[in-house]
Amino acid sequence: MTNFKLTIQYDGTRFSGWQKQGNTDNTIQGKIENILSKMTSEEIEIHGSGRTDAGVHAIKQIANFKTNATLSEIDIRDYLNKYLPLDIRILSVEKTDNRFHARLNAKGKHYRYTIDNGEVANVFERKYMTRLTKNYDLEAMKKAAKLFIGEHDFKSFCDNKRMKKSTVRRISDIQINNSDGIITIDFYGNGFLYHMVRILTGTLLMVGTHELSCDDIPAIIEKKSRDAAGFTAPPQGLCLVEVDY
Repeated sequence: MTNFKLTIQYDGTRFSGWQKQGNTDNTIQGKIENILSKMTSEEIEIHGSGRTDAGVHAIKQIANFKTNATLSEIDIRDYLNKYLPLDIRILSVEKTDNRFHARLNAKGKHYRYTIDNGEVANVFERKYMTRLTKNYDLEAMKKAAKLFIGEHDFKSFCDNKRMKKSTVRRISDIQINNSDGIITIDFYGNGFLYHMVRILTGTLLMVGTHELSCDDIPAIIEKKSRDAAGFTAPPQGLCLVEVDY
């Protein structure tokens, strides 16, 4: 069998997330698998680097699949782009080592959360930003962000109450910037739990409005309870930027 690596870009606005589901065919994974199965005349399963939520976007999502069909990288890319909806694009297809697995071999991920905080809402980028009009203390947010750096048990920042696996993750950096009213929060880490980036964002924003303080962060981490952390930021502002291998 040949193992192919896909680099995928998508606007997640109208999809029910990455992961295929039994009650809907409106997922990124499901759309790609259906087309590949028709192309190869095989039952194809693709493995993504991670599961983005409904409404979340990706600049460079990575996935892989194996097939017995004899196909070129360009044929696969062009066939998929011909039949996929225009809000999903295959940027590249590469033959790769048979042991490569998009999720299991991922070393790190970069997510970006974008907030439209300008005086007038941005017309053209509104599907990719969350519109919030409060005044945010970015210096307080940056100070709080430093407390998340390193390896911690992020159970307080996970929305999966039935999570049985380890909730320990390592965040290597969080960068917060404001450019003409567009606030970006970039998260770099070895992996992220269900809704983790969005809950971290909500918590940092509450520090920015002084509803929480930097001093609250260690206790929130220590409590290992979802109720201790901030709100879950809306999905449209979140984007998977890149996956490292």
